[in-house]
Amino acid sequence: MIFESGLDIHGSLSWSLVHDEIARSTRACAYSRAGIMWSDPRDQPQTTGKMIANDLHQVLLTAHEPPPYILVGHSLGGPYIMIYTKYFPSDVAGLVFVDASHPDQFERFDAAQVSPKNRPSLSFYKAGAALARIGIVRVVAPVLARSARRRGLLQTQLGQVIDAVLAFAPISLGSMLKENESLDQTLLEAGTFRQLGYRPVFVLTAMAPQSEAELAQFGMTPEEGRRRQEVWKSLHDDQAKWTSQGEHQLIPDAHHYVQFDRPDLVIAAVLSILDKVRKK
Repeated sequence: MIFESGLDIHGSLSWSLVHDEIARSTRACAYSRAGIMWSDPRDQPQTTGKMIANDLHQVLLTAHEPPPYILVGHSLGGPYIMIYTKYFPSDVAGLVFVDASHPDQFERFDAAQVSPKNRPSLSFYKAGAALARIGIVRVVAPVLARSARRRGLLQTQLGQVIDAVLAFAPISLGSMLKENESLDQTLLEAGTFRQLGYRPVFVLTAMAPQSEAELAQFGMTPEEGRRRQEVWKSLHDDQAKWTSQGEHQLIPDAHHYVQFDRPDLVIAAVLSILDKVRKK
């Protein structure tokens, strides 16, 4: 079982509430990508999805973790695990998408006229990355936590997770921004592979309504928010059709970080795929 986090600075801690329970049933491996949390940064000026797939493949080889794997991806981790499956198909036995990004999401949002009018700025994080070498990020850590929650990049109430994430923020911010700069390229790469054959797939979709504050942040009306959520659901309906064994579950009381809001449902989805793989 391999866990892939989204576009944030949580790293392996994204899976704090689900990892140990799943480890009772199978080997479970959560990791932090290059430059995130405890992992060394890469030297290259960009970080693409293909680079991340190659990194993960090499890590698993070095750690002597034999395939086949079940890949679990949250948010941008969804495209990342699709790219891994594209290049290393014999390694992957099943996949779980946790409110995952979709290759066509930006085009679909634009077509439905539900794209955010006020896109969150990453300038705060860029400034933090630039100042990291002289330690200022640690001084402004409480501000970082508040801003990250508002911007949806650190949506967790887990105090210990927040403390650990902020402790490594001077290292992690720059690497997260490298991934963000390659976002369009990563989604394009992921979109070239959408046929998962007979692999079992479980898709989880967060359906909790956006708050008034969240809607205001993106310059959206409540009606636009509802329509955007319908597009999101339809994108995940499509993900579930990438295989002959797809299952899609809507979660009305979870926001984007489903693994924090409803870890029980993430655990159940993962164990469901594990059971199907073992019965093959």
